Amino acid sequence: MSFDPWLRTAAFTALAVGLLAVGRPVYGAPEFRAGAATVNITPPLGIEINGGTAPVLATEVHDELHARALVLDDGSIRLAWVTVDNCLMDRGILDAAKTLIFSRAGIPSNAVCISATHTHSAGSVTGVHLSEPDPEYRAWLPGRIADAVRMAANRLAPAEAGWGSGSVPQHVFNRRIRIRSGASYTNLLGRPGDRVKMNWSSPEPSVDGEASGPVDPEVFVLSLRHTDGRPLALLANYSLHYVGGVGPGHLSADYYGVFCDRVARNLKAGDADPPFVALMSNGTSADINNVDFRKERPKQAPYDQIRRVADDVAAEVARVERSLAYQHEVKLGAASIELELVVRRPSPTEVDQARALLHGRTREELHTWPEFYAREQLILADYPETLSLPLQVFRVGDLRIVQWPGKIFAVTGLNLKRRHPEFPLFNISLANGWFGYIPPPEQHALGSYETWRGRTSPLETNAIPRMTGAFEDLLRSLR
Repeated sequence: MSFDPWLRTAAFTALAVGLLAVGRPVYGAPEFRAGAATVNITPPLGIEINGGTAPVLATEVHDELHARALVLDDGSIRLAWVTVDNCLMDRGILDAAKTLIFSRAGIPSNAVCISATHTHSAGSVTGVHLSEPDPEYRAWLPGRIADAVRMAANRLAPAEAGWGSGSVPQHVFNRRIRIRSGASYTNLLGRPGDRVKMNWSSPEPSVDGEASGPVDPEVFVLSLRHTDGRPLALLANYSLHYVGGVGPGHLSADYYGVFCDRVARNLKAGDADPPFVALMSNGTSADINNVDFRKERPKQAPYDQIRRVADDVAAEVARVERSLAYQHEVKLGAASIELELVVRRPSPTEVDQARALLHGRTREELHTWPEFYAREQLILADYPETLSLPLQVFRVGDLRIVQWPGKIFAVTGLNLKRRHPEFPLFNISLANGWFGYIPPPEQHALGSYETWRGRTSPLETNAIPRMTGAFEDLLRSLR
């Protein structure tokens, strides 16, 4: 097994994009404009669906998958966001999309944020657990992402922006539950020592019922409208991992897609021309899901819970939108940096042990968590010693949007918000690359799935303090 070739090419691609971006283009008249577009990215049936420990082949399209783009322009700076209905997208594929975006829409890579929604029912473009990328879909997707941005830029029109937040606490639960003091617990790898476990297999005698961290119930809204008041686009942000409960073998955008439809309906924007576009970005939700293990959830038909969550979040977003004060003079800004972090690679002894356990078997022949983990060690052994992470902060008026390239714990996002009460701020995770779960050091010490070394969590245990420090520098540079 060798280091992921898509990661191997990321450094070159990033350099190429950076060279193209030298020299800021001037876009037009000094007025605030916005444009938005949606493109269909549904893959063919038969593609692998990743999100679980083992791949599932798609047999049905329940609802189409999309890349949704928003472009803002203040006459001197142009910013773009794209939310993509996919579980994970590594840096190689997103840098390829950014290269196309620059060539087709003139927006440099450091002014483009592409993030995965994290639906667990989309086609695989990045390897994780036993899933591997579909080469044809992977090659096709960057062009469609670029198309969405190009179309959004084509639709730029004079606009007004408003931003604010509400709260939807009833659908977010910390999924890392503490092991009772003195209790003996063996994790899914057959090892003792973890002090937390996932909530989907709780409760049990070893669990004391206390979560290992907080949740973030805030739903943030960045709303754009035409100067005559018609809805134009809306970018929302909520820290919920995903919902799930889809049909077997179904391709689905999960609650993210239903939310976008509901927002258009709630704002009475369903027949707008050009079409109104809603986007839902994933906040800091690495340890947050929709499962309250303290209560037994009644049996539900597929998609019932997805609709329930989407309806509640969309209703709160509509309430917030009605209270916003819109501005027509909005200045934009962007700051970014590359941060190099150490990879937690296995030792030679651990590699030998992994090889001995696998006996050369293929991924289709592996069925247990220790086998999954062993395969990850062989893959991780071929990673470079360090990886470079793209960190971004965008400014829209006095709003700050912090964009993290991985799955980030709720406490990390909350801490950054609390340190900056002087301006509104929200966090987008899974942005501009996939570098696994990135727990804070104290959560690494507690163990459990999100901290186990592999492609799902490859970085040094001090990654979050270093990333937070870098984001603080970027926030200061935008003042």
